[in-house]
Amino acid sequence: MELKRINDAVSVSPQITPADIPAIKAAGFVAIVNNRPDAEAPDQPSGDTMREAAEAAGLAYHFIPLGRDGVTPDMVEATRSVLEGSSGPVLCYCRSGTRSTTLWALAQAGNRPAEEIISAAANAGYDISHLAGHLSHS
Repeated sequence: MELKRINDAVSVSPQITPADIPAIKAAGFVAIVNNRPDAEAPDQPSGDTMREAAEAAGLAYHFIPLGRDGVTPDMVEATRSVLEGSSGPVLCYCRSGTRSTTLWALAQAGNRPAEEIISAAANAGYDISHLAGHLSHS
């Protein structure tokens, strides 16, 4: 499991498994956001499997899949709602962490300066500079 901290409120990760949930809980996370559509790869656990594991550990679970159709305003708002409504750190995951970082960044647009959002993502290893125009306003 490779957690990449964006800030105190959110970290992102490549695909996790039910076996990772106890360590995620022990690390202080209160919620998991799955940004990966089901059946994207044959070896990935289903959203239902991940939900069951997260909830069994006492973690909130949210399914906000970002697939080939791209980002929608509803996805951005759902991400913003989860982050603002959580009582502690949130872990968002997808195949590589890039889609999770993208949704986090777009959910921050209008609340933080674009440079700050881009810098936080870069510090976690994700280049989202191509989103600068979308981060300057919301």
